[in-house]
Amino acid sequence: MKNRKLWGGRFDAPTDAFVEEFNASIDVDARMYREDIEGSRAHARMLGRQGILSEEDVRRILAGLDEIEREIERGELEFTVALEDVHMNIEARLTEKIGDAGKRLHTARSRNDQVATDMRLYLRRRLDELARRIRALQSALVALAETHAETVMPGFTHLQTAQPVTLGHHLLAWVEMLERDAARLADARARMNQCPLGSAALAGTTFPIDREATAAALGFDGPCRNSLDAVSDRDFVMEILAGAAICAIHLSRMAEELILWMSAPFGFIELPDAFCTGSSIMPQKKNPDMPELVRGKTGRIVGGLMAMLTTMKALPLAYNKDMQEDKQAVFDACDQLEGCLRVFAEMLPGMTVNRERMRAAAASGFSTATDLADALVRDGVPFREAHAIVGRSVAWCIEHGCELHEMGADACAAIDPRLRPEMVRALSVEASVAARDHVGGTAPAQVRAQCACWRHRLQAAERQGKTGAR
Repeated sequence: MKNRKLWGGRFDAPTDAFVEEFNASIDVDARMYREDIEGSRAHARMLGRQGILSEEDVRRILAGLDEIEREIERGELEFTVALEDVHMNIEARLTEKIGDAGKRLHTARSRNDQVATDMRLYLRRRLDELARRIRALQSALVALAETHAETVMPGFTHLQTAQPVTLGHHLLAWVEMLERDAARLADARARMNQCPLGSAALAGTTFPIDREATAAALGFDGPCRNSLDAVSDRDFVMEILAGAAICAIHLSRMAEELILWMSAPFGFIELPDAFCTGSSIMPQKKNPDMPELVRGKTGRIVGGLMAMLTTMKALPLAYNKDMQEDKQAVFDACDQLEGCLRVFAEMLPGMTVNRERMRAAAASGFSTATDLADALVRDGVPFREAHAIVGRSVAWCIEHGCELHEMGADACAAIDPRLRPEMVRALSVEASVAARDHVGGTAPAQVRAQCACWRHRLQAAERQGKTGAR
């Protein structure tokens, strides 16, 4: 019995049923059908212009591909594992519809350059979607930061109260992280935007193809310059996964802070009911499940990166079947990251803030100690001496159960004659944040200026995105 696979000419026995299922990737790569058809259209047109295919073949191929795309979108085309992947399923259906012209479409290409092209086309679109999601979350954060430009909260190091900051300043730190995430993914997109089509299996083709024309038709910056490299590397997948993992880690850190802030000991915020769940046994519970899920999905995305790095680490040139595992990791990472970005962008505008609780926490824990040291320095005390004086002051306050601004004249004199009572009386969290009025500082004026800058940048990015970069 002859093997009926499209590649089965040299095989006599059919593929084992389990091996057929184990070998197939259609359950994962079916989502690339648009990109596969788009690449086939560009390839067919180029073959026609080069005189490799007849005008009639090209016409029939293009018409058949249009029909197949509509069939898939209507849910009428049933993919089968017997045909392994999206490429063979579409080619088989095309041949079924138009006969020998469909068989000629694969002239001067291989599934190796075909899948590498489809992957880049698909991931290019997904990166554009992720960029829009990042911008949406940044916009939500900027709006919230502007609302809370004067809301004082404790800043932490080692999760210990450090210095007062404004909530707006804290939220803008998240915006900065996301901006670098967007830049990393944009860099990956730019490096990926080279066209593998025409590299064939690994060595190119003997046909007089026009790779520049095909690359241009598909919106690439140009063809890949080395056929071996084009079909055998997945560094663009690894780079996207790395960027996605870093972004997810940033989101996980945000999630952790939201979870802490919503807990009863903190009591800083309340998340909207629509983004929380209750307990099956404890009726009082309101659980921050969405931030927890974001924190959890980060491990899944990082795991995809580790899986891909491990898969590629020892592969010789050129293509190896191991590389079929690239799609599940990167597709899932894109899916999960997009969901995380979306849920945060939709949840945060409904977050309510307990300003009084935040301010009280900021005023405790000797958060203005550095301001007192700065006052001594402005009075001529060397900083290291000022540091020691304030340290002794904190120890005195702990012993006597008070805050720095509550120290009297006798206590100040006993600690150090250079510590004047008016210095400690002037300490307040509002004065502390307002004094840091410089670029990058937490002062409300700086927060508002940064919000205005971010609004302008995000509006410009949105306008640029609507022009439709390919």
